[in-house]
Amino acid sequence: MPQLDISTFAPQLFWLAVIFVALYIVMKTVALPQVGRAIEARRQRREDDLARATRMKAEADAANEAYQKVLATARAEAQATLREVTERMAAEAAARQRELSATLAEQIAEAERRIAEGKDQALAEIRGVAVDVGRAVVEKLTGSAPAAARMAAAVDGALAERAL
Repeated sequence: MPQLDISTFAPQLFWLAVIFVALYIVMKTVALPQVGRAIEARRQRREDDLARATRMKAEADAANEAYQKVLATARAEAQATLREVTERMAAEAAARQRELSATLAEQIAEAERRIAEGKDQALAEIRGVAVDVGRAVVEKLTGSAPAAARMAAAVDGALAERAL
């Protein structure tokens, strides 16, 4: 292999040094400044992004705080409205309850009156039936019919005893 030949080491070292120096100069003058500019541009962009993120976070915090205030106000208004509606509905329900109670009281009084009338009518009819049955029983037992007034007085006395 030619690169391992000792007689050619000196020229190889010379050209190594020349190429190294040339590459060093090219890198120093051309490549490294571009890399430095790219690094600086990235650093500047990162700082700008961080500053913009900080601003946006502050804006988001302010927007969130405003939202929370509006939300709290809306909740308070909703609760007040709900309370008003509940009170109004309770008042309406109480009024309907009073009306219903009055109507039911009237209906109960009317029903009690009709029951009393029905009872009186039934008792009056029972008296008449009792008089007729009593006359028929006495007539069957004795063979002669008693006087209607006398039988009516006997039935009235029996009813008075029983307090019907």
